[in-house]
Amino acid sequence: MVFFSIGATAFTVSMLSEDLVEYYQNKRALAVASESLERLRSLVDDYDALLARLEGDPNLLRNLAPAALGVEPADADAVYPVASAEELEAVKEILAAVPNEGSAKPLTPAWLTRISRQPQRALLLLSGAFLILISFVWFGTPGPKAGNR
Repeated sequence: MVFFSIGATAFTVSMLSEDLVEYYQNKRALAVASESLERLRSLVDDYDALLARLEGDPNLLRNLAPAALGVEPADADAVYPVASAEELEAVKEILAAVPNEGSAKPLTPAWLTRISRQPQRALLLLSGAFLILISFVWFGTPGPKAGNR
């Protein structure tokens, strides 16, 4: 029973290794899509909060316009930071890379990556078939005795 169980498991895993790899790839794609969806929901919530603040305080738009649009400030004593296009691009790249760090880890187990290669897969298939064959030949039911007929 042990030989048959191990052989059947090895045989089945070798036959289903492509499907298992595809399953883990789909699982990873789903995790990345969920993470992206959460980022989009967060952005929508931030924009909704900003719009609510703009509706509540009309002076806020006048204060944000010089920084956001690059127009001259209405207040001559106000100081607004000036950033170059290269600095803004560098900050944009840094902020875009931060949420993707969690999704960079591989979700496919190492053992599945190893056995999905063709030589290892064929070897696993043959060893599983060999164990099943051994369990039937050596531990199968005995044939009829010659003297019992």
